Amino acid sequence: MPWALRAQPSAAWPTKPIDIVVPSAAGGAADFVGRAFGQFLTASLPGARVVVDDKPGAGGVLGTQFVKAAPADGYTFLISTNSTHAANVSLYRNLRYDPIKDFALIGSFGTFASVLVGRADAPYRTTAEFIEYARAHPGKLNYGYYSSSSRVPAELFRSMGKLDFVGASYKAITQVLTDLIAGQLDFVFIDTLSAAPALQNTRLRALAVTGPRPLPNLPGVPPVAASLPGYEVLGWFGLTAPAGTPAAVVEQMSRMVAGAVDNPAFRQSMEERGLTPRAVVGAEFERFVRQDITRWADWIRLAGIEAQ
Repeated sequence: MPWALRAQPSAAWPTKPIDIVVPSAAGGAADFVGRAFGQFLTASLPGARVVVDDKPGAGGVLGTQFVKAAPADGYTFLISTNSTHAANVSLYRNLRYDPIKDFALIGSFGTFASVLVGRADAPYRTTAEFIEYARAHPGKLNYGYYSSSSRVPAELFRSMGKLDFVGASYKAITQVLTDLIAGQLDFVFIDTLSAAPALQNTRLRALAVTGPRPLPNLPGVPPVAASLPGYEVLGWFGLTAPAGTPAAVVEQMSRMVAGAVDNPAFRQSMEERGLTPRAVVGAEFERFVRQDITRWADWIRLAGIEAQ
């Protein structure tokens, strides 16, 4: 990927490998973003070595706690998400980290919608037909989820549509897709970055997106709101570090996030998978995260999900 040189490193940093922790399984959207950003860093910081480390589990909690506890020396970073830094505040009663106080909030890469995906052989081809079928077969449909971006959209859909279906928790999106294709699940909400390669399988069909409008990479797929007015759920990917990380490194990495989003190759790789690139850095990113904690709290309350 032809990354452009964006910034020069300080004289003292980096002098050892930079660890980018992904709080979800390999092959997922956060992993894709982490590896793409790692490539950009490698090309933009001469001599830099970047290691992408997948630490999945508990909706992103395990990887996030790992970064919280890591030395604040400027060499450990987290691909943070709406799950780790917003939704989990409302999904877990005893969350062992504070998304604001325990992290240096560096910046975001952009936002994404989720996609309602069913099997191609299902007796419904549109969201309206899905709703009609679900109402005619209460309790018969089931879905899998692996993060807040797959669980909350489904439960909000259930609540707003007055539907009755069952959800099952999975550790990774790959497991969800395997069971969906095999017929063990009826549908799933998956992030747009993961949906793009998944939908290459002819046994799957995209029914709707959770954003306010169709996506460039899925132009024929309407928003859920076309059938359920007022429905909308959006997620995001960003970069954080342990609280206390040197200010000069945080500032440098903020520039790198903005530089990646401005880079044509990086932007194209994100857009092709449905991410809407937008760099939000520094104090503006902190304001965004604080507001998103409230947004996800509202969606989780409307969805009727109780904290674990």
